Amino acid sequence: MTAAVGLPAGLQVLERGWLSANNVLFTGPQQTAVIDTGYATHAAQTVALIDGVLGERPLDLLLNTHLHSDHCGGNAALQARHPGVRTLIPPGEAAAVKAWDEDALSFRATGQRCERFRFDGLLAPGGEIVLADRPWQIHAAKGHDPHSVILFEPGSRTLVSADALWENGFGVVFPELLGEPSFDEVGDTLDLIESLAPLHVIPGHGRVFHDAPAALRKARSRLAGFQQQPVKHARHALKVLLKFKLLEWQSISREGWSAWLADTPYVETVRARFFRASPLDQLAEEILGELVAVGAAALDGARILNR
Repeated sequence: MTAAVGLPAGLQVLERGWLSANNVLFTGPQQTAVIDTGYATHAAQTVALIDGVLGERPLDLLLNTHLHSDHCGGNAALQARHPGVRTLIPPGEAAAVKAWDEDALSFRATGQRCERFRFDGLLAPGGEIVLADRPWQIHAAKGHDPHSVILFEPGSRTLVSADALWENGFGVVFPELLGEPSFDEVGDTLDLIESLAPLHVIPGHGRVFHDAPAALRKARSRLAGFQQQPVKHARHALKVLLKFKLLEWQSISREGWSAWLADTPYVETVRARFFRASPLDQLAEEILGELVAVGAAALDGARILNR
C-alpha cells in the first residue's frame, strides 16, 4: 500500500504485481471509490485488500481507465461483494460490454480471462468526476488502447496515468500490432501529460513517482525506437503476452504451452504481420529463450516455469 507524500487526502494506492494493475482507492466522507481492479486470478485478493481499507464501509463507485483484463478482471467480484456499487467505463467499448463480446473486448484473442461484469455509466473524456471531495478531470489517452482515459486532479497535480505513462515507459501499443497506426497517438498522449505538468503520477503498474519530465523523456525515447523499428515493438509485445500467461500459470507443461499458442489468435496475428518467415512454434521458442536468458522464465524438464 502506498500513501505517497503529496497525494490528496483520502487517496491510497494499492501497488500490485505486474499481473494485476494497481488499485487506486478513494475514501471520502461521502463516497468510496476504486480505479481499476486487477486480473481475474487475483480477484479474491483484490476484494480482500479493498475491504481491508474500507472496513465496514461499502464500495460506492468502481471506475476503469480501460478494459484490458489486468485492469477490469476484479470488476465482477467487487460487484458481487458490493451489490450497490456503480461501475463507470470509458465510452468506446460500452456496446461490447453490454453484449459481452469477448472478441471485441480482446479477452479471447489474447487468451486472457475476465468474468462478465455490468456497467452503469460512462467516464466521458472532457468531463469531471468527484473523488474524495476533489474534482478529477477525465482525459482521453489513446495509444496503448484507443478507448483509454487518464484522470487528473489539478489542485494537487496528481495524475492517474494507467498504461499511458509508467516510470520507465508505457504499455504495448496494441492497435499498431493490428495495422492501425497508433504510435502518433502515443506521442499525442505524452504531449497531453506534459501539458498537465503533474507533480505526482500513479501509473497502472509500478510505484507512484514524482518526476514526470524524466518519465516522459524515457517514454519518448522508447517510442522513437519503436517508430523506427516496428518489428522491435512487435517482438516486445509477444514477450509481454507470453510473460503475462506465465505469471498467471506459474508453471505449464510444454503441451499446455503449445495448445495455448495455437488457441490464441493474437499471437498468430502478430506473427503473420511481422514474422512471416518464422513458424509459430519456432518464433515462440525464440521468445521463450529470450525470457529464460533474462531470468523471466525457466525450463524444468517438460515444464516451463515463471521466474
